[in-house]
Amino acid sequence: MKFTWACTMRLSWLAPPLTHGSCSLNRSHLKLLCCSRTDNNNNRVKQVAIPEFNKKNAICKHPFESNSGEELSTELHNKTIQEYCKIGDVDNAMKLVAQLEAMGFHPNSISYGFLIDSLGSVGRTLEADVLFQEMMYLGFKPRIRLFNALLKGFLKKGLLGLAVKFLVEMDRMGVCKNQETYEILLDYYVSAGRLEDTWMVVNEMKTNGIQLSSFVYGKVIRLYRDNGMWKKAIGLVEEIREKGISLDRQIYNSIIDTFGKYGELGEALEVFEKMKQESIVPDITTWNSLIRWHCKAGDLTKALQLFTEMQEQGLYPDPKILMSLISRLGELGKWDVIKKNFENMKCRGRQEVGAIYAMLVDIYGQYGRFQDAEDFITALKSEGFLPSASMFCVLANAYAQQGFCEQTVKVLQLMEAEGIELNIIMLNVLINAFGIAGRHEEALSIYQHIRESGISPDVVTYSTLMKAFIRAKKFDKVPEIYKEMESYGCTPDRKARQMLQTALMVLERRH
Repeated sequence: MKFTWACTMRLSWLAPPLTHGSCSLNRSHLKLLCCSRTDNNNNRVKQVAIPEFNKKNAICKHPFESNSGEELSTELHNKTIQEYCKIGDVDNAMKLVAQLEAMGFHPNSISYGFLIDSLGSVGRTLEADVLFQEMMYLGFKPRIRLFNALLKGFLKKGLLGLAVKFLVEMDRMGVCKNQETYEILLDYYVSAGRLEDTWMVVNEMKTNGIQLSSFVYGKVIRLYRDNGMWKKAIGLVEEIREKGISLDRQIYNSIIDTFGKYGELGEALEVFEKMKQESIVPDITTWNSLIRWHCKAGDLTKALQLFTEMQEQGLYPDPKILMSLISRLGELGKWDVIKKNFENMKCRGRQEVGAIYAMLVDIYGQYGRFQDAEDFITALKSEGFLPSASMFCVLANAYAQQGFCEQTVKVLQLMEAEGIELNIIMLNVLINAFGIAGRHEEALSIYQHIRESGISPDVVTYSTLMKAFIRAKKFDKVPEIYKEMESYGCTPDRKARQMLQTALMVLERRH
């Protein structure tokens, strides 16, 4: 029986949605219908779910629970909830919470802590917030660690407005920020390019007598770098030395990346050598930065030399770096150089990495093989490798960068077939694929599906969608997307603001 896949997306609600801000927890199980397929023999439409709650894993059959089939006691419920959270199985933990509440009980304070931490770490911030409010309503007094977990979850999703309200609530309750709280805020503000907010946090830390760590200095250096103030970033190194703070790996990485971004590759290599002289071992971030900026500068000889040195240190190549090398060497037609490097990787015992990346080369068009995602997965399995979530993401991105929309969709279907849950990152990749292919309407339909399915779009979602409309020269839609991003509670980052300015300049010239 043959099926034709269509890139349509629908949502099936199995239960009422969450009510954000309520103390009662109405949980919903989503059945995400990413694609439909048509039976060509009788034109019937069959729906394919991506992803669906695993109904096969019955609660009573989990190894943490009672083997006798009897109902769990309240104490055992709480212990099992905590064990589920420890292994990252938050879905089954939430099922047990529902069972416990159905019996008229609530989780204890420890279980609430585990649940909020686990939900926040996987981006389910609305559910974490509801549990937090429920916890407060029941009279529990959460520790600062839980406040930080929820704050981190909000900022991870770009919900700055909600995070600010949460900080106000912390002050009202007399909960003092600690080092971790400030570092969570700094991490977000620097990533969002918010210079004034960053300095406000730094000054507040100094006022409250909290010592600035190497983490804080590393973030500030990165912010200077991203705002074109690389000389100030280097000047900050002297301040660090004057305060007697030793330069650690994170600060060195920030300095190397700063020099690399602004084309000062000689200085970047000097810092790299000094780093090694001080017995600080470069990590994958260090190597990635040096290789990436040498690739961008067109110095592929040095990039490949660094790539080889990295492997000699026993580090695995980063997929993005490999794809950068493949792209630049492929543009120059140096497929023999690519092949030689893959053979060297295999000789060093990197057979798995070599097999995966050799197939990625084929995606980029050397021989025209593996133009079908299913062929890629089949070939990978024949090599004895099981596909992982990260590998699916790399594969989807490889197809997306070439504008192969149908193959990108197929990767998501294959991912679902392997039992791997679809997430916002993969949906963003799909938006990007449609954008590169000039199919902005399909990109918009993916965004609408994200909203309708209850998945929270992030800053990358909106930025990628804006880029798709800019590519399609639909500049009038860009301000609308930007406004919707703000109204949804996502704080625009530097890239989003730059794209908005680009669109507004074009619109101004038209009028």
